[in-house]
Amino acid sequence: MEVVRVERWQDYVAHTEVQGGWAFRGEVSDQWPLVTSLARRLQTYSPERDLWPLRELRALRVFRRKAHIYLDDHPTHADDLRWLALMQHHGAPTRLLDFTKSPYVAAFFALEDAVGDAAVYALNTPALWSAAPAFDRSLTRDRIDPREPGNYERCFVGNRLPVVWFGEPSVMDRRLVAQSGLFVVPGRIDLPLGELLDGYAAAQEAAQRQPLLVKYVLPQAMRSEAMQSLYRMNVTNASLFPDLEGLARAAAYELEVVWERLVEDFRAQDVGAKDQASP
Repeated sequence: MEVVRVERWQDYVAHTEVQGGWAFRGEVSDQWPLVTSLARRLQTYSPERDLWPLRELRALRVFRRKAHIYLDDHPTHADDLRWLALMQHHGAPTRLLDFTKSPYVAAFFALEDAVGDAAVYALNTPALWSAAPAFDRSLTRDRIDPREPGNYERCFVGNRLPVVWFGEPSVMDRRLVAQSGLFVVPGRIDLPLGELLDGYAAAQEAAQRQPLLVKYVLPQAMRSEAMQSLYRMNVTNASLFPDLEGLARAAAYELEVVWERLVEDFRAQDVGAKDQASP
């Protein structure tokens, strides 16, 4: 994995503008490993790794059996990726990693709540499209596609194959569309994404010298300028979560954004009020 520290917002924009077709993920801390919410949960509360496949399948089975109570339209039983996307959407730990096709959306998620240096990971999806891991060159993206019935259990749940798949579910929800989102699905959740991709890098043709994963470190000092720029681009919680929850989340940044004219008017009114109150 290549690591690039960018000191200015313009530098980040310049770097990512040339990465056409890549996918991006923001992390609020540059110290966090690139692992799934399922991995964090299991590593914390279920240390017996040989039982992880059993636990993962049980959680999926329970959710799939009961979710219909709350849904007017639900995925078919065999559409594992759509079920996982639905679980992820509502806060369940899954092996899906949320990525976006927009480096600006990724930067927003990285910086919105950052109190230190944040990070954006850039995934070279064009190079990965036809790539396969060195240990088995037959395991191409098409061969392990979790949208195909049986592939999720065969290639991912066992937590044995160091493979990586990326893409979109067969049907996307409004948030995924608004965020230009896609999912990365690792075959092993006990390894960070960068380590899994090392196995793919070894299988790349010599002519392909672009890294498969780049980590951009975004310093805390950049946050104010970047968030203002993203706000002007309408990259906000209100646009990324097109519902009442998103509008409410967006209120947090409105606490930071106050236009100079509003400040002048507020202070003028405050002075006027004090003058009227004087004897």
